[in-house]
Amino acid sequence: MVLIQIGSFFKNWMTRNGFSVEMAENVRDITDFIIAVVIILVLYYVLKYIVISIIRKVVRRSNTTWDDALFNNKVFNKALLLVPGLMLAVVIPVTLSEFPVWMERILLVTQIYIVAVIISLLNAFLNAIYDIYQGFEVSKSKPIKGYLQVFKIVLFIIGAIFVISMLIGKSPIYLLGGLGAFSAVLLLIFRDPILGLVGGIQMSVNDMVRPGDWIVMDKSGADGMVIDISLTTVKVQNWDKTITTIPTYSLVSESFINWRGMEESGGRRIKRSINIDMNSVKFASGAQLEKFKKIQLIREYLNHKEKELSAYNEKNKIDDGVLVNGRRQTNLGIFRAYISAYLRSNPNISQEMTFLVRQLQPGASGIPLEIYVFSKIQAWALYEDIQSDIFDHLLATIPEFGLQVFQNPSGADFRRLGERLSDSQEPGGSSGSEAIRK
Repeated sequence: MVLIQIGSFFKNWMTRNGFSVEMAENVRDITDFIIAVVIILVLYYVLKYIVISIIRKVVRRSNTTWDDALFNNKVFNKALLLVPGLMLAVVIPVTLSEFPVWMERILLVTQIYIVAVIISLLNAFLNAIYDIYQGFEVSKSKPIKGYLQVFKIVLFIIGAIFVISMLIGKSPIYLLGGLGAFSAVLLLIFRDPILGLVGGIQMSVNDMVRPGDWIVMDKSGADGMVIDISLTTVKVQNWDKTITTIPTYSLVSESFINWRGMEESGGRRIKRSINIDMNSVKFASGAQLEKFKKIQLIREYLNHKEKELSAYNEKNKIDDGVLVNGRRQTNLGIFRAYISAYLRSNPNISQEMTFLVRQLQPGASGIPLEIYVFSKIQAWALYEDIQSDIFDHLLATIPEFGLQVFQNPSGADFRRLGERLSDSQEPGGSSGSEAIRK
């Protein structure tokens, strides 16, 4: 009604001032359109201010999180953008009927605008869904970011098809039919997203990787925590804070290590060996046994073992005059018992998980005495401290059992040997062979 009154005023004013009726009507239509656009914009901003203010207050008072996700991702703002587009679509045919060419072009731009706003609205809604989903516990094991990205790609393709169909004046079905011949090009363009989608589905179904997992993938140089899983890439923050990006499909087609099992087990493995010099392994003498019994951790073990061996040797009438007859304790066996007792007394070592102190195959580097246990502490720095403390103590304890650690001779060893040989060649010095024996 207001537009009609304003348009009639301009028409009457122009005809009174000598303009033709046709020109007056054209100017009236243009004026009506401009005024309509101004009114629509004013109504939009007023409506946006009122509606957004009301929604903001409701969201702040609400205890739910889904409305916060919708508000923060501007879903309501995107929805309000449809209002001016729809109003223009109604006003244009009424105000520009005398200009069919311009009416058609402006109406086309308005329709493209509406399609773009709808795509933007749906994209914001998908972002809100992702934020809402992240608040659930299941999101840690079943990420959906890759699937939402697939939906977005499909959404943008559909939007592009509608826009192109509007520009060329053809039905969207016509363009969809032509996609068959273009499929090879599409497969080439979207190769990585397609492989990423397949890889993401396989990772999700098999629960291979989750955000927060620590993975090691030597081929890609990744050694750190997974911080993001998307359609085409997985981002890993390495221990030195650098970021490694891995194609999603690579985690399915190639091997990698996931430390999640260790974290969920409640322990972290300690697997390390000490090489014992085979020449230092001997039967324990009576004096040594009495000395070892003063060690509190193995006193009970030695008493029990001594009774067991004495009973066996007595039952089988073993001749004690020869050391190799019967069963006897060795310094290496007693040291293994000490290691086991020492680890049992350590509060940081798990007693429920695998607990082994064992000998490995002897070789050129001596007898490997391996410790295979699990630390209760998983934090890297603390775990390393616990492991170091254990081996510091054991290395310092080895000589107390008459054993020696195997170590390849160093430059200092050869230097001392040379000094001894040179001393032996001086007048009054010992012979070379005696020096070597010393």
